[in-house]
Amino acid sequence: MNQIISNTPKTKVLRILFLLLISISQPIMGQWSPSGDKIKTKWAEKITPDTVLSEYPRPIMERDEWRNLNGLWDYAIQKKGSTAPTNYQGKILVPFAVESSLSGVMKEVGTDKELWYNTTFEVSSSWKNQAILLHFGAVDWETVVWVNGIKVGSHLGGYTPFSFDITPFLVDGPQQLTVKVWDPTSDGPQPRGKQVNKPEGIWYTSVTGIWQTVWIEPVSKKHIEHIKTVPDIDNGIIKVLPIVKGVEYGDIIEVVVFEGDNEVATAKAAVGEELVLSLPNAKLWSPESPFLYDLKIKILSNNDVVDEVESYVGMRKISMKKDAFGIVRMQLNNEDYFQFGPLDQGWWPDGLYTAPSDDALKYDIEKTKELGFNMIRKHVKVEPARWYTHCDRLGILVWQDMPSGDKSPQWQSHNYFDGTELKRSAASEKIYKTEWKDIMDYLYSYPSIVVWVPFNEAWGQFKTEEITEWTKAYDSNRLVNSASGGNFYRTGDIVDLHNYPGPDMYLYDAQRVNVLGEYGGIGLPLENHLWKPDNNWGYVKFKNSKESTAEYVKYAKELKKLVKAGFSAAVYTQTTDVEGEVNGFMTYDRKVDKMNIKEVKAVNLEVINALNHQ
Repeated sequence: MNQIISNTPKTKVLRILFLLLISISQPIMGQWSPSGDKIKTKWAEKITPDTVLSEYPRPIMERDEWRNLNGLWDYAIQKKGSTAPTNYQGKILVPFAVESSLSGVMKEVGTDKELWYNTTFEVSSSWKNQAILLHFGAVDWETVVWVNGIKVGSHLGGYTPFSFDITPFLVDGPQQLTVKVWDPTSDGPQPRGKQVNKPEGIWYTSVTGIWQTVWIEPVSKKHIEHIKTVPDIDNGIIKVLPIVKGVEYGDIIEVVVFEGDNEVATAKAAVGEELVLSLPNAKLWSPESPFLYDLKIKILSNNDVVDEVESYVGMRKISMKKDAFGIVRMQLNNEDYFQFGPLDQGWWPDGLYTAPSDDALKYDIEKTKELGFNMIRKHVKVEPARWYTHCDRLGILVWQDMPSGDKSPQWQSHNYFDGTELKRSAASEKIYKTEWKDIMDYLYSYPSIVVWVPFNEAWGQFKTEEITEWTKAYDSNRLVNSASGGNFYRTGDIVDLHNYPGPDMYLYDAQRVNVLGEYGGIGLPLENHLWKPDNNWGYVKFKNSKESTAEYVKYAKELKKLVKAGFSAAVYTQTTDVEGEVNGFMTYDRKVDKMNIKEVKAVNLEVINALNHQ
C-alpha cells in the first residue's frame, strides 16, 4: 500500500517545522556517540546528551532548586604541566570517564598527561542574592577548577563529593567553567580500587576525570552543608547534627520528623548543637522492612526560614553478641542476623565507574534482592549518593570497602599472627587517611551501611591496628572489618576469611564475629556478552546455566553447615561479570541472568534462615 502524503499549506508548515527540529537536534547528537565496539548495556541505547543522569544527585539532603551541568563539554588531553588549551580536541559526555565508551572519547590519559575540560553554563536570574555552589560528585583524582578564568579551588581524591562557592567569580551572561584533572592510576599511591594502567585478570581499565554528576545550586549565605544522623533504637531517639556555614549567634536549627504525612517529633537548638528527638515505639529499618522517617531541617534567623533541606533516617542498630553456644554473632536490631550477599564491584562495560542511567544503578540492587540476598559488599569502590539511597529505600545492608591503593596489585604475605604490613611513605599515609575520613563523612548517615572495611586482602595494608581503632572511634555505631581476607590482627570486630572456590572455615576467633568475606567465583562465559571473548576466566568454569546453578547450590549447602559452626556472614563473588572475569550472576552487560534465579533464591534463604530462624 502506497502512503499518500498531503501537500496542503498546513502540511507544508508542519514538514518545515519537522525538518527544522531535525536540523537543530542533529548537531548535538552528531557530536556524540558511544565509542568502541565493546559490549554495552540496554540503558546505553537510551542516553541523550541533554538528559544524561538528570536525577537529583544528593537525595539524603535535598533542596528544591538546582541545575544539572552534565552533557557535552569540550575536552583536551595535554602533556602534564601545560597551560590551558587554546584549542580543544573534541566533545566529551560528562560525567563519563574519558576511557569509557559512553564518554564518546575512549582514550587513555596516563601519568604523563592531564585531561582538560571546558564548558559554559547559565545562572538563573531568580537566584540573585543567593550563594551559588558548584558541586562535583566525584573526579578521579587531582582536580583544579577555574570559573571565568579565576582559579576557585582544587581537590585531591577520586571518590568523594566536593564543592566551591563560586558567587564572587560570576559575571553577567554565560559562565565559563574549566577543569584540569591528573590521575596517575597505578603509578601513584592514591586510592584507586581495581584500576590499573595495564588491565588484566582481576585488574580493570583506568578511570580518569569526572565520573559523577556536576551541578549547581543556590543557597542562602546561611546554609546547611552536611547532616550527621545517628539512630538509637535502645533509647528510642534520633541524634541530628547539621554542619552549617555562615550562621550567627542566635540562629536556630529546627528538625521535624515525619512518618508519612504525620509529624511525629520536633526539636530546636542553637546552631552547632546536636538535636535529640524522641521516637518511642519507632518503626525499625531492616532489609525485610526498610522503613524510613522523613526529616525537614531548617535554619531560622530572626524567626525567618533562611535554609531548608529534606532528608531521612532509618531506625536500625548493628551490633554483636555471643549466642547461647558462645559464638559471637552479628545482630541487627538486637537480634542475631546472618548477612549474605554478593561482592559488588560497581563496574559497567559502557560507563566503567559510571552507570549509564539511574535505572541501571538501581537495577543491580534490585537483582540482588531478587536473588534472596540481604547484603552487598561494595568492593574497593565508592558509589554516587543515589546508589546508597536506593539501598536505604529498597532494604539492603552494605559493607563499605575503602578503595585500595599504593602497592595494591602486589599481594603481601598474610598470616594470622605475623602478617607483614606495607611500609608507606608519609605522603601515601596522609592521602589514605584523608580520603578514608572523607568517605566516612560522606556516607555517615546512610542507614544501609553497617560495616566499614579499611583494607582488602593486604592490598596496601598498613598500620592495621591504628587505622582500625581510629575507624571504630570515629564511628562507634557500625562494625569494623579490619582487613577482609588480609593480614589479621586482634583488632576490630570481625575476622574475615577468603576461600575459593568453595566455602571453608580455617580460622576462628572466639572474641570476634567470624565471616567468609569472599568465596565462589563460578565462571560461565556466554558468547556475545563478553568484554574479552578470547581471554576470560573464573575460579571454576562451567558450560551452561544448569551446571553453574548446581555448583552454586552445592556451595550454599556447605556454607549452611558453616553458619551453625560459627560464620555470621558470607560474600559470594560476584554480582556481575567484570571485564575479563566471567563469574557473575549476570553478564557484564546485564542482559543475561547466568543462573536459575529461583533456585539461587531458595538456597540463599536456607542459608540466611539457618541462623535467623533457628
